[in-house]
Amino acid sequence: MAKILINDGIHPDGKAALVAAGHEVVTDKIAQEDLPAQLPSFDAIVVRSATKVRKELIDNCPNLKVIARGGVGLDNIDVDYAKDQGRQVMNTPAASSESVAELAFAHFLGLARFLHHANRDMPSKGNTEFKTLKKSYSKGHQLRGKTLGVIGIGRIGQETAKIGVAMGMNVLPVDLFIKEVNLDIKIAGTTVTVNLPSVSMDEMLASADYISLHVPSTGKAIIGTEEFVKMKDGVIIANPSRGGTIDEDALLAALNSGKVAGAGLDVFVNEPTPRADLLNHPNVSLTPHIGGSTVEAQRNIGMELADKLNGFFS
Repeated sequence: MAKILINDGIHPDGKAALVAAGHEVVTDKIAQEDLPAQLPSFDAIVVRSATKVRKELIDNCPNLKVIARGGVGLDNIDVDYAKDQGRQVMNTPAASSESVAELAFAHFLGLARFLHHANRDMPSKGNTEFKTLKKSYSKGHQLRGKTLGVIGIGRIGQETAKIGVAMGMNVLPVDLFIKEVNLDIKIAGTTVTVNLPSVSMDEMLASADYISLHVPSTGKAIIGTEEFVKMKDGVIIANPSRGGTIDEDALLAALNSGKVAGAGLDVFVNEPTPRADLLNHPNVSLTPHIGGSTVEAQRNIGMELADKLNGFFS
């Protein structure tokens, strides 16, 4: 059986499944700077986004057989190098898809109805300026009938598209590799299959009222000044994918000009210290990288990790 370090946490059910299989499971977090000294005694490490597993750490741990990531993105792991060194790299691409998609729509709905402002104003002004606030926040929009652009139509993008279709939106996927998807949408006990062909980025940008990003980190922005110019005026954007997929300078300029009416951001370039001018912009809805952080998603992640690790070490 294996000695496994769970360095960024795991759902209790996932830990229990590993322990039941006979593994020694350590969940006391080891600081990044202390990992080179302590990780060599482990057979596997499980991380989320906080812990980095880079080349130097991999070289320092010859007994390490598995590097597992609870979640989708692997940008905090030197994946290619790890594989070249014969280490197994795992992640849980499906476990949190629904939670991330729902967060994108939480931002969309909040921005469309100014909830990020109303929730601040009501406690301080609600009992003295109720009618004024009602007038101020009575020009929101509904999502039904609007066009949703989904950049990246993998597992999370497909879950986002399903919500959009179910809400009556026209959905335009953009993906370099996937030409079309068939979405199985469960409604009132019935499954409805909807076919969505991918469109070009330019076609989507010109048509979308709402845009959601679901792409891995590529080292450069997917949305920058050129893309903002091509968008409709008053577009609303959500980014629950990775910091850096939107050029933050270009986003601020688009927000200040009114080209972008609102942005829902769960990820940032300089996490965990995002830039203050973005955090304080009045037309930005904010969450601290919690896309996959629901009780249901965390259990799914924990159980999927346990299944994969148990299978590897069996």
